[in-house]
Amino acid sequence: MKKLKHIAEGYARRYNREFRQFLDYAHGSCAEVQSALYIAFDQKHISQQQVKNIYKRTEEISKMITNFSIYLRNKIA
Repeated sequence: MKKLKHIAEGYARRYNREFRQFLDYAHGSCAEVQSALYIAFDQKHISQQQVKNIYKRTEEISKMITNFSIYLRNKIA
């Protein structure tokens, strides 16, 4: 949810440079989710398989955000 909010807020700024900044925030939110997964696993709230599945999805999202940010940076240059 936080990632989507960052992307929406950045898009509303209407400038690629600012949008990229909010994409960086969204990328950071992916890392927060990944960190929270290990905490949830350590406290036995989720299984190891759930950690693997969700971690993989956050990695995919993180890569998409990074690639989009690179695209915007190249578009500016």
